[in-house]
Amino acid sequence: MTATADAEAAANELTPLADYLGSVLRRLRALPPLDLDLTQAYGNVLAEDVVAPHAFPAFDQAAVDGYAARWEDISGGSRGLGYVPAPSGTPGGHSIRLNVVGDLGAASWRPVRLTPGSCFSVAAGAPLPIAADVVVPVEWTDQGMAAVEIFRAPKRGYGVRRAGEELPAGTLLARAGTYVSPALVAVFAATGIGHVVVRPSPRVVIVATGDELVDVGRGSQPGQVVDANSHALTAAAAEAGALAYRVGICDDDPEALRGLLEDQTLRADLIITTGGTGTGPGDMVRRILSRRDGGRAGPVTFTEVALYPGTALGFGTVGAEEVPVVCLPGEPGAALIGFEVLARPAIQLLAGAEPVFRPSVRAHLLETVSSPSGLREFRPAHVAERRGGGYTVQPLSGGPFTLSGLAEANGLLVLGERVTTAAAGSTVDVLLLDRRR
Repeated sequence: MTATADAEAAANELTPLADYLGSVLRRLRALPPLDLDLTQAYGNVLAEDVVAPHAFPAFDQAAVDGYAARWEDISGGSRGLGYVPAPSGTPGGHSIRLNVVGDLGAASWRPVRLTPGSCFSVAAGAPLPIAADVVVPVEWTDQGMAAVEIFRAPKRGYGVRRAGEELPAGTLLARAGTYVSPALVAVFAATGIGHVVVRPSPRVVIVATGDELVDVGRGSQPGQVVDANSHALTAAAAEAGALAYRVGICDDDPEALRGLLEDQTLRADLIITTGGTGTGPGDMVRRILSRRDGGRAGPVTFTEVALYPGTALGFGTVGAEEVPVVCLPGEPGAALIGFEVLARPAIQLLAGAEPVFRPSVRAHLLETVSSPSGLREFRPAHVAERRGGGYTVQPLSGGPFTLSGLAEANGLLVLGERVTTAAAGSTVDVLLLDRRR
């Protein structure tokens, strides 16, 4: 059998990525909902649809500073919006003069009514007088106090915000699964909502494993590897909306690892380990978690997945509370790709977010690339919008194993299991990496 045939046979024994993801995500459930004060809701995901109990605006109000008037009183000497006649007193000039019968601020609460030939000076946000259907901006007047001369007449309804114009009572403000943003907090508050039911942000614990690991702050020597993974994955989990906790480095000691994981179940909704998922002599995580004393099946199942980079992934539960555990490879590039493919969707599902996967687009490939047969490859890339519409994607040098490429990437080029070569000019799938979330 040739080397190519050996590689294809090995690839055929791997679990398709889609099947593996489906089997893992079906075992997870969103965290129980909480009723939170609005000031605490930001960054969480709604567990229920939210409907406006009250209209916004709650009453007819001025949208600009100016003079609230009846349009029929100011339209007679004007030719409508856009016409700027000369000031009164100039040859051929036209203007309208109205009596200013009062001032209204945002705190005004007594209802008042306009009579013909009169107006009120109003501040933006002030309640409108009864019968007012236009607000003339101050800059279109002589800014008079007892009487005002209007040089330009806006259209009927200008400067007016009617009750419920933006959000009538009963409007669906947001669906379950929506992240609570600062703007959404404002919408809730404006419509009279003080509490919302949300899913809490998942508590995610990150553990780096391996006797070879040393902490950051110094260069590595032969037999030593600086622990980049736990720092990177803690940041990635926080970016995904989790409350992320890095517990540092755990040596390849069975009792130490089991004890650490048991301890962390007290504060974790998800545990992520990195390193030791393969079948080599130093891959202790797989040995420790896949089998227990007495030869019984262990709490974590390790699967060879048709994924490049990092085919070996683990998933299971630990502790009496059966806290989910995701085991990622130790190579930094493979760990970060594994996080994007497996751990991030798990965090989104626990948080109740919809959808759980990154958005994807179809893009015009700018450079020919090759890919391993039988594996679904995720390669760092730069995505750009084209002027005429659509996207282009430029693969970054070094492939998926280079940290510099991952740091520069704003997308992941996805090459399917049957793709061995993608030609420049072809259309490919790209996951969009939104670094703000």
